[in-house]
Amino acid sequence: MAHGAGGKATQTLVEAVFLTAFHNPVLARLEDQAVCEAGGARLAFTTDAYVVSPLFFPGGDIGDLAVNGTVNDLAMAGARPLHLSAGFILEEGFPVADLTRIAASMAKAAAVAGVQVVTGDTKVVERGKADGCYLTTAGVGVVEHRFELGAARARPGDAVLVSGPIGEHGTTVLLARGELGIESDLESDTAPLAGPVAALLGACGEGVRCLRDATRGGVATVLNEIARASGVAVVLDEGAVPVRAQVRGAAEILGIDPLYIACEGRMVVVVDAARAEAALDALHAHPLGREAALIGHVVADPAPLVLCRTEFGGTRIVDVLVGDPLPRIC
Repeated sequence: MAHGAGGKATQTLVEAVFLTAFHNPVLARLEDQAVCEAGGARLAFTTDAYVVSPLFFPGGDIGDLAVNGTVNDLAMAGARPLHLSAGFILEEGFPVADLTRIAASMAKAAAVAGVQVVTGDTKVVERGKADGCYLTTAGVGVVEHRFELGAARARPGDAVLVSGPIGEHGTTVLLARGELGIESDLESDTAPLAGPVAALLGACGEGVRCLRDATRGGVATVLNEIARASGVAVVLDEGAVPVRAQVRGAAEILGIDPLYIACEGRMVVVVDAARAEAALDALHAHPLGREAALIGHVVADPAPLVLCRTEFGGTRIVDVLVGDPLPRIC
């Protein structure tokens, strides 16, 4: 299960198996999408699979999660998302009413994100072989700017921002399972990020170095990927990281650091420090970025580590996620 959690085991699997088998310069960048030239246009392309349990949770379900997740992977390249595909793997006996509800949720999310589901596929497998419903989505978008975004572009002195409170999706899904007996009004943060990305790029242009949505492995894993790709270190201010009380409380009960809990509507932004204030202003002006915050800075050493200055005055290492503390959250 750890191989699917987005942390060290996932990195090892990807590098040992998939990079070896499919090696090419585009894949080697290990971004959440590929940006390719086609007919004179720059296109972003991505694919993903969703196996969340439960299928329905406060604030969303597997349907809008699939749409928003794919849209966000495209948006992290600064692309304008256009079209999606959807593949359904259904277990024998899965209620048609639930499938109808999922499809309606996908249609609503696609309309909000300004994309269309234009092709797809359906498979049915024997009872007990698919846990109800699995979803795969792919997406394509157009990149209308000419500058590069990527994990390898962070530079010492850059500012690190997050677009809102972290860990809400993973915590919501965990509580929705009912195994902990904790009641909360917390909802998933699932949302499409193409709008705030467009505002950010419009305000800061090439000052934006890197965008990453903090899904599996959370903010901690994303920052470790950036530090590793750029050969830099990242220093976080623990007190500046926005975390809702419900998320912090659940994390304390479970012994989990909120920095490792998945989001589905939050992004990490690395931006030239000279443009940090403009970036925050652009995010604050958008409904999905009202609680954006500057949480740290990029430094030269000790690379490639992520450090966190705690609220008690100490410093700790924030390593890549090990194991799988929150299974099946996307």
